[in-house]
Amino acid sequence: MVVSYKSSLNQLKDLSDLYELAIEENNTNVQNEVLENIKNLRKLAKKNEISCFLSNETDSFDCYIEIHAGAGGTESQDWADMLRRMYLKWSDNKNFKSTLISEHKGDEAGIKSSTIKIEGDYVFGWLKKESGIHRLVRISPFDSGARRHTSFASIWVYPVVDENINIEIQDKDLRIDTYRSSGAGGQHVNTTDSAVRITHLPSKIVVQCQNERSQHKNKETCMNMLRARLYDFEIKKKEKESENTESSKSEIGWGHQIRSYILQPYRLVKDNRSNFESSNPDKILDGEIDEFLEQSLYQT
Repeated sequence: MVVSYKSSLNQLKDLSDLYELAIEENNTNVQNEVLENIKNLRKLAKKNEISCFLSNETDSFDCYIEIHAGAGGTESQDWADMLRRMYLKWSDNKNFKSTLISEHKGDEAGIKSSTIKIEGDYVFGWLKKESGIHRLVRISPFDSGARRHTSFASIWVYPVVDENINIEIQDKDLRIDTYRSSGAGGQHVNTTDSAVRITHLPSKIVVQCQNERSQHKNKETCMNMLRARLYDFEIKKKEKESENTESSKSEIGWGHQIRSYILQPYRLVKDNRSNFESSNPDKILDGEIDEFLEQSLYQT
């Protein structure tokens, strides 16, 4: 990083000298070329700046994203589904790999909860600040009176831990339940209890998986997720952040939101921590959230 910084300073000095010479000779072609090189240099500096904020031990890891609908029935369940789509679109835009781990569909529309896994360069580092309550204000498509509704959903992001990291889990601390998968699965769906839910009794952490037809594979995925959750819990405890993080999960509603997405009576997405705003919520909900992610990295 230091080498890149020094290299950028040298390039900037060279470009400055070249620009002054081009002005003296009234050479507009060289002036334009220098300005274009300066733009590229700014992009490189921005990339290096962001890299400095992605230097924690777990930032380079893949991640799991848990999404839970708040109170409010169909409205919040539809909002949870919209958020899941936003992160999946972001993943696609980055050419990352995404996998649906589990899903509990809503009664009429949307989802009650879902877990997805995203694999790619520095995924956890980019998304780690997305944990918290996300608030939506819009004219409800489910309200025959076309009234404005406020909905909440919670996002919980944690890293996929490396196999070399030792997390001790004792069998006596686990409660393992199996149930029938509710997702797509062709003619064999709901015929076997292949879905797995594991509860870690001391921490009360619950993980579940239903994306594989094999109960064994679902259990293996659950154990990997549990290791990741326990590792994340310990890291946050060491950073003295666990108390604030858990309180942000405790109530999916007013006073806890980290970001608001307002579609009515005006159109605005605002992050309550950085105060960064966008007047194009459609673009944000289509996965173009990089500016919000960058701003969140600057927040300590």
